[in-house]
Order: sequence, then C-alpha cells, then structure tokens
Amino acid sequence: MREKIQALEARARQFEQGRAKRKEWRDAVIEYSDEFIDGLSEGRAYNEYTVEGLAKHPFEIESTSAEIDEVLEEIKTWIDKPGLNAASGGHIGYIPGGGLYPGALGDYIAAFMNKYSGVYYGGPGAVRLENTLVRWMCEMIGFPKTALGNLSSGGSLATMIAVVTARDFKKINSQNIRQSVIYTTVQAHHCVQKAIRISGLGEAQLRYIPVKKDFRLDENALQKTIETDKANGLNPFLVIGTAGTTDTGVIDPLDAIADIAEANDLWFHVDGAYGGFFILVDELKPLFKGIERADSVVIDPHKGLFLPYGLGAVLIKNVAAMHASHRYLPSEANYMQDSFYVDSDPSPADLSPELTKHFRGMRMWLPLKLYGVDTFKAALKEKAYLTRYFYDEVQKLGFEVGPNPSLSVTTYRYAPADMSLEAANELNKKLVELIRLDGRVFLTSTTLDGVYWIRVAVLSFRTHLKHIDIILEMLQKGIEGIK
Repeated sequence: MREKIQALEARARQFEQGRAKRKEWRDAVIEYSDEFIDGLSEGRAYNEYTVEGLAKHPFEIESTSAEIDEVLEEIKTWIDKPGLNAASGGHIGYIPGGGLYPGALGDYIAAFMNKYSGVYYGGPGAVRLENTLVRWMCEMIGFPKTALGNLSSGGSLATMIAVVTARDFKKINSQNIRQSVIYTTVQAHHCVQKAIRISGLGEAQLRYIPVKKDFRLDENALQKTIETDKANGLNPFLVIGTAGTTDTGVIDPLDAIADIAEANDLWFHVDGAYGGFFILVDELKPLFKGIERADSVVIDPHKGLFLPYGLGAVLIKNVAAMHASHRYLPSEANYMQDSFYVDSDPSPADLSPELTKHFRGMRMWLPLKLYGVDTFKAALKEKAYLTRYFYDEVQKLGFEVGPNPSLSVTTYRYAPADMSLEAANELNKKLVELIRLDGRVFLTSTTLDGVYWIRVAVLSFRTHLKHIDIILEMLQKGIEGIK
C-alpha cells in the first residue's frame, strides 16, 4: 500500500508548482488582463454572435495538460469576445456591474489563501473583516449598532435570506400560509418572486399594490388593501419596498411604508440592491428617508460599489431572528463541535444558507481601503449627474421621457404624435437594435403598461460623458434615418 501511495503522490505533487512555473502562469494572466483593460476605452460594449458559431467552442475537458498561452487564447476568443462586455463603460443596459481591478486582486488573495470565512473558529480574521463590512453598511443606512447581516453571492440570495427570516419571525407555517399576505408592486425585482417561491411561500397571498404615475408604490392603496385583508380574516405579514427600481430607478415612499408596516405589525423589507449605495451621496440621501426604519435591506456592492459580480449583502436589525432561521447546532454537525465559542463574532454560516463559502469580503475590503470611500461617493455622484444630463438632452431630440431620474436609471422613447402605439413600439425597438449593432454602447428596454421604453442605466465606473454623447449621437442619427 505504501508503494501505491508513493506512486500516486508523485502524480499529485504536480499540483505543487514551483515559483518559476507560478510566475510563468501569473505573468501570462497579468499580461492578458492588462491588454483587456487597456483595450476597453476603444473596444466594443457588445459583439454579435451566433449560436452555431459558439457551438464550436473548445471547452471540453481533456486528460492531458495544456499550455497557458493556448488556454488564454481560447478564453479571449470564446468568452471575452462574444456578447456583452460587462466591463465596458459602454455597458449602459440592465444594471451594470463594475469590476474594479483591486476587487480582482482581492479575489486572488482570497483564492490562494483559501481562508474559510464561514465559521469564526476557522477564520476569525476573515469573519471579523466581513462582519466589519456588514456593520459599515448597516451604519450607512442608519441601522442600529446591534444590526448585522451577511455578504451573499448577490441580491437574489440576500433577498431569500431576508424573506426566510421574515417568514420564521412572523411564524408563517403550513397551518396559516394560505391566509398570509405579502405586499409589493409590479416594479419589484423578479428575485422577490423567486425568493417567495423558493422559501416555501408560494401559496401565500401576493398582493401587487398599484403604483402612481411616477411608478412609486401608492401608500394609500397599500393601507386600504391591508385593511380589507384584515377585515377578511387574512394575515398580512410582509411588505416589500424598493430603493431604486430596475425599470425606472424610482424610490418607493419608504417612510410612509414604514408607518403602515409599524401600524399593522408587518415585516418591512427594502430592496436597495441597485440603488442603496447612492445614499452615500449627500444630496441624494434625503430620498432614502425611511430606509432606516426597515427590518431588512438588500444592497449589492457589485452594483453600487462597482465591484466584480458575485457580491450582495443583506442587512437585518433582528439578528436573533436571522440566527434562528439559519443557524446550525453542534448536535446537528458533530464533526464541528470544536468550532463553537460563545465569545466569538457571529459566524456567517449561522446567518445564511451557506456553509462552505468564498471569502468574498476581500474583494470589497481591498478596493475600499485602496481608494477610500470619498472616491466612491464622487463616482456615484457623477453617474447620477450623467443620467440627469442625458434626461435633459434626449428631450431636445424630441424624445418622450419617463419619471425624472432619482438615481442613475431613466426611460425614454421616440413617439411622434401622429404615430400609433404599435408603430412607436416597433420604431423604438429598431433604435435599440441599431445601437446594439453599432456596438460602442449597449442599451436595453422595458415595457411599462404595454408601452415600449428604452432605458439608460448608468452604473459602470468606466461610463463617462463620452458614452452619453455616443448614445445621443446614435439616437439622433437613428430618428433622422427613420424620418
């Protein structure tokens, strides 16, 4: 047996590359990353592709090793080039992510260190770092020092953590689920519906509260709906507002919703995944009045802090309720009996569904340390100003606009008075296609009450005035060509 083990060891030791080979691989990857980043300013935000073309990909895993240069060329050809370049400043569709370079360095450190950040006993420094980041965000939105939360993979998992905590705290179970009621609007992000379904609340009553002309939740309609439900013997328990909707970027009347939630003993959750970090901008902070009264808030650093994809956060006031929903006990995992300490910082594994988890806090902490919070504030303010500038300028081209932008999303459409709704919808689809084929910027659309609108979503740290000018130029050429 020893001889067999020693023979296998010789093969397994190939994983332990020496410094020279590590340097060869690292230098090749760094060179590729530099070429990629340096080319972003003049590169395309979107490259057309065909399904048939991508079917020829070289991704199959083989038994023999490959050279690093060969592998990087495959990445460049088959992953980098086709489709949306999410790192481009021209990505002004959906809700852009960022990809700050120190975030990648943070991931590199976390990966080679391979520190386990799920349980305090195994990685006390890593856990304290992540909890420090969560507490900083809690303070930012006005939560008390006793609040905490969790760094998640994104807003979807963060939302599910909040919904599960609310479900258990409000004692929603198989006996009362059909009589229990959740309130939100059609403007809520679809991760809310996913969280409701996955958390076992699919049989609860889901009420879509009407929105006003500016697409903000109608608080009077909310109050009346709750009163009606109570009169009918139902059990209202959760209301979800949004601080920056994906469609139009508006912020629900959070303070009014908080009043209603408190008066009716509802758990108040706020989805601030996209818009939450704009609270750092002094002149925008008043828009968030009432968010500090929520029971839970979701906020995505990979959006508002321009970090690489894969980092969301849930912030919850009632940490005991969060712990009760997600904890695991020594009796449930005997092999972990050494890891339980009463005097430790709360372990993320006790506050989320994840046990094994990536040390994702490093990708957030390192950029914050290297740039300082003031740099992020300035960038967020720039994005808000760019959106306001576009909103004003696109009207000069004859475009109809949606609500005055609260943050960095706005909607617009070209709809001459003598054109039918169907014709205007088709015209605006052609404008989006024209811009996509040009490739310098990437835009998306939405449909509101049957009307097709084009969106601008400014949240890449690389998006600046030149990109807004390109959009305006393309729109002007597009409508001139149509005329």
